Amino acid sequence: RSFAQSLLRFLGFIFWGTAAAEVFGGVSVILMFENYRYLFQESYLSLPGWLTLATALTLLPTGALAVSISVKRSRNKQGTLMYLLLLLLCLEMSSAALACSYCARTASQLESAMGYLVHQHNWTCSQDPGNSAVDVIQRKLQCCGVHNYTDWLKPSFSWYHPACVPESCCKEKHSHCRGDLGHLEQLSEEGCLKKLEDQFCFAMLYIFWCCTLLSILELLAGVSNGILMRQQPFCELRIL
Repeated sequence: RSFAQSLLRFLGFIFWGTAAAEVFGGVSVILMFENYRYLFQESYLSLPGWLTLATALTLLPTGALAVSISVKRSRNKQGTLMYLLLLLLCLEMSSAALACSYCARTASQLESAMGYLVHQHNWTCSQDPGNSAVDVIQRKLQCCGVHNYTDWLKPSFSWYHPACVPESCCKEKHSHCRGDLGHLEQLSEEGCLKKLEDQFCFAMLYIFWCCTLLSILELLAGVSNGILMRQQPFCELRIL
């Protein structure tokens, strides 16, 4: 019983700490979809982020109950803690399943969306508008094209055969760069698709592993709470 009390107190503090990690993961996913909303057709892809935020908010009273029960046991508090742990388990399993599924299925969608943006980009070497969605992505991620800079030279992506690439492909340290193909060292080597996939999957896998680890800790908290409940048999049925 003393070990169960100590473990429950420890897990209560851990729940408060992991709430901050869950908030970070949830906000990161929501902001990522907000910044790249023109790449994703479905608005529900940010659902794991919102579920993670709901989990973080539920972790705060759960941690407080766990610490309180470890100091002074109460049948009502113990029952409430069990309900909250069950709710958290449902939220986290849903978030983890959605995050894992979305990470696997969005690669083709990202490639199609990036290809469309590159194909629709109306620019010339003499006049580069530099304010389209694909320019914003290339500047922000320091990338060029879908796979690399040669995508801008393909007839399928460009309505003419240019001798340069958009200025947004230039590296930040080369302020005088104008996208000239004669100075490839001034251009970003990596394509935008891989960087987008890495950023997206990192956020989703972060949520997945946070939820998986937290679910294990909640099972331990439930077992500890159950051990303490066994020490005090039910005297009435009001708790039901």
